[in-house]
Amino acid sequence: MRDRQNVSSGSPYEPVVGFSRAVRIGDHVYVAGTAPIMPEGAQPPEDAYGQAKRCLEIIAAALGEAGASLDDVVRTRVFLVKAEDFEEVGRAHGEAFGDIRPANTTLLAGGLLDPSWLVEIEVDAVVTI
Repeated sequence: MRDRQNVSSGSPYEPVVGFSRAVRIGDHVYVAGTAPIMPEGAQPPEDAYGQAKRCLEIIAAALGEAGASLDDVVRTRVFLVKAEDFEEVGRAHGEAFGDIRPANTTLLAGGLLDPSWLVEIEVDAVVTI
């Protein structure tokens, strides 16, 4: 088996549920669905754009810990609570990935775990040297 690196977000749920923020195996990095969690339990931004930016900040940090970056992302999955947030979330996604242009799927979710969350994002990356 290839070397495996688990990246923790520090969530108390990781050991209970059995997940990692990101997992790197070989050249591949998989970042779990990432919600707009704020430091010290603060409330997330109220707008979809701000929440998407926060999700992408968390994702970038997890990729960095795994030896990757946003430039290595090949696929994104975006989960929205409301279709009308698509343009604002798309704007944040475009700011992060406009030149990279990963494959993307955007889906409507019936809701996310916290009712204040408007968006959750997950990514897959392939590290190139």
